[in-house]
Amino acid sequence: MLEENVILVNENDEPIGLMPKLEAHEKAVLHRAFSVFILNDAKELLLQQRARHKYHSPLLWTNTCCSHQREGETNIEAGSRRLFEEMGFSTPIKELFHFIYKAPFDNGLTEHELDHVMIGYYNDNPSVNHEEVEDWKWMRIEDVKTDMEIHPELYTVWFKIIFDEFYHFLEEHTV
Repeated sequence: MLEENVILVNENDEPIGLMPKLEAHEKAVLHRAFSVFILNDAKELLLQQRARHKYHSPLLWTNTCCSHQREGETNIEAGSRRLFEEMGFSTPIKELFHFIYKAPFDNGLTEHELDHVMIGYYNDNPSVNHEEVEDWKWMRIEDVKTDMEIHPELYTVWFKIIFDEFYHFLEEHTV
């Protein structure tokens, strides 16, 4: 299987090249990414537990889905594609904001991403792809925040950063 490229960007989200995903994470090069947060009518967030065979952060809990845009793909197209590939459903999503973060992993890799954060709504259970997702659950946003403070080791490094941004966005905006 051919490794996917990520889109290298500058701080203004302007593309400056492509690089294999693993190399970008080894070199901590800034690249474009996205994170999708799916809520239900009860204002619960759909979390996924990463598959046990993932090369980093296996079995850790994270947002509904996240990944990298492909060349020529819009943020919404990319988010919708991965939402279906990982969680097995489609629903309209919209972009809320973007920001840059840098998060090192214990294995020497680093996420350095300009992350486009998106939101959507869905009320059914997902039909997850077990190559990507070990498990899933709905949690109230306040409960995620509390659990993350008590058990930070159960969550991906990037989710802790992105959730904080998402949480503060929700405090300040109506979505």
